[in-house]
Amino acid sequence: MTKNFTLAELTVTNSGLPNVPNEEQIKNLERLANDILQPLRDKFGKPIKVTSGFRSIEVNKHIGGSSTSQHCKGQACDMVCEDNAHLFGIIRKNFKFTQLIWEGGTNLQPAWVHVGYDPNNLKCEVLRMKNGKYTRMI
Repeated sequence: MTKNFTLAELTVTNSGLPNVPNEEQIKNLERLANDILQPLRDKFGKPIKVTSGFRSIEVNKHIGGSSTSQHCKGQACDMVCEDNAHLFGIIRKNFKFTQLIWEGGTNLQPAWVHVGYDPNNLKCEVLRMKNGKYTRMI
């Protein structure tokens, strides 16, 4: 897909369930990789690990994901790196996105970062998930 991100990486699951995107979902993953992930990796300058990209409906149900998750459309990923808070800040300040979530962790460091990207809906919504509840960040 890009220099640093592969389709295999964006579709991996350890659920044991089928997780194969269709053509439209692959195109969405390509946009996510080309418009967000690779430019983010280039700006950050260090490896970023995608922990969850595309999720089939079955995989999403299995892990308890939202029924409206952008993951199921190939329009979202969760990621980690050596400094998740810095990664979150880079996305927030430098990119247009649909949704950016500081997932769990502490006030200083999220456990992981979620970014959703639908180029037709760049509302730049910023949330924090703590104890299973989402609140808007200002």
